[in-house]
Amino acid sequence: MAAELSPQLLSEKHRPTLDQALDAIRTRAYWSPHPEHPKAYGEGGAPGSLSAAEGKAAFDAVLNTRLDLGQPGTDGWTGGEVSPYGPELGVEYPHADLDVLLPAMRAGMPAWRAAGPETRALVCLEILARISARTHEFAHAVMHTSGQAFMMAFQAGGPHAQDRGLEAVAYAYEEQIRTPRSADWSKPQGKRDPLRLQKSFTAAPRGISLLIGCNTFPTWNGYPGLFASLATGNPVLVKPHPRAVLPLALTVQLAREVLAEAGFDPDLVALAAERPGEGIAKTLAVRPEIRIIDYTGSTAFGDWLETNARQAQVYTEKAGVNTIVLDSTDDYRGMLSNLAFSLSLYSGQMCTTPQNLLIPRDGITTDAGDKTYDEVVADIAAAVTGLLGDDARANALLGALVNPDVKARLEAAADLGEVALPSREVANPEFPDAVVRTPVVVKLDATKPDDEEHYLSECFGPVAFAVAVDSTADAVELLRRTVRDRGAMTVGAYTTSPEVERAVEDVCLDESAQLSLNLTGGVYVNQTAAFSDFHGSGGNPAANAALCDGAFVSNRFRMVEVRRQA
Repeated sequence: MAAELSPQLLSEKHRPTLDQALDAIRTRAYWSPHPEHPKAYGEGGAPGSLSAAEGKAAFDAVLNTRLDLGQPGTDGWTGGEVSPYGPELGVEYPHADLDVLLPAMRAGMPAWRAAGPETRALVCLEILARISARTHEFAHAVMHTSGQAFMMAFQAGGPHAQDRGLEAVAYAYEEQIRTPRSADWSKPQGKRDPLRLQKSFTAAPRGISLLIGCNTFPTWNGYPGLFASLATGNPVLVKPHPRAVLPLALTVQLAREVLAEAGFDPDLVALAAERPGEGIAKTLAVRPEIRIIDYTGSTAFGDWLETNARQAQVYTEKAGVNTIVLDSTDDYRGMLSNLAFSLSLYSGQMCTTPQNLLIPRDGITTDAGDKTYDEVVADIAAAVTGLLGDDARANALLGALVNPDVKARLEAAADLGEVALPSREVANPEFPDAVVRTPVVVKLDATKPDDEEHYLSECFGPVAFAVAVDSTADAVELLRRTVRDRGAMTVGAYTTSPEVERAVEDVCLDESAQLSLNLTGGVYVNQTAAFSDFHGSGGNPAANAALCDGAFVSNRFRMVEVRRQA
């Protein structure tokens, strides 16, 4: 039977989008094919997409059901997700016998490899297009597994995640076609006939790729590795975080559907849900069939993977200590507003949220006059209070705490130093069981040894440390030590001094950290745009890879050459 999705149909539908993505990663200009506004979906919006009501209905319909993916080797069912907003999801997922599932996944590799880079890329774009059409459904799935507020779950879990997946496909395609598929080789031999060979070059995938999903951003952090591996010819086994299975399970369901319609083995993408307390990530990570691993999560497990999964190419995003240097500003009000939003968004539960605010104890120079350390800290606290003073707006920005560990860290932080801004509880009328808390800001001193262990450790969640330093030069040196020893996903600085700007930039170039300078408008240090911004650098302890660059995709395949006598 002919494939429902022929190569010609895939090319007609998606080749223009692939070409635009390739152009975007070369120019680094703004571009996205995935609308951010909820009204762009449904009637009058993207063709075939679910409206807000249809997406909510689709999400409700999957609750308390068994999501049968038709995978081989299913030996039982597992589930148990509870929304950070309170309700149990009640979804059951297939539990796999790995000795059956992994060989089945490998069986589809030859045909997928033979399809070539373009067909693989176009199939991936079809998967992303179907995910995009169900963005409203995915938004609820992300919201009720991560605790993100709905609009953030819609945007970050929907179009922004899809952009990152498409970006990975574009990089994967470009790296694979760097080498031609064939070449006629002729070497002159003087008076004798030349030596002639016919050569072919094939992007040969490494093997099964394991995606270890995270709780906070299951799609945004998951899609780059998933699509980078799939586009380079590797089967992908998705092992979601046990509290955030649904968004990635729906992704696997759609991927399997598209692969089958395109004439490929659906087992090229499969789900590995785990039973409570099973901990299959460690078991899977060292199996010989697993040749690539993508992981987002704790430093401890990331380090374990890098040390023990020796048979695999391992890509990790771990923990870091994100830092802002405050030296001076010509827009004090804009700086305060920008920092308040950055500290509050998703209750600080982003790997890019700033934690340490380094402020000279003699204060900073601003357009509103000189401000002492105490005044700066008080004004930051007031800006956060003003931003989150209305409970409805606070809920829309903060979301819910993703797990009890975050709440425990937040409460413990209040005992680490003088509290400049206490955290408060915010009631959520729609979800009374949601744990919603505003950020705490704690004063620390860089000259006190007891404080150092606090500000040099990641305190994941709505916790910020206002660290007093003797001078801007000391702040820059502490920034260097922090990035070098503990890593950072983001660095920010506010200064009107060209010398200070150069000093901070030199640190970030030396230690490989992504820097944002003098942000006072609607762009924030903890946000990045696909096709233009790099997320992480791969050059400091916070992560060994960047989303997304050539290095993120190029080692997922090897070029294999076949030479024939002409």
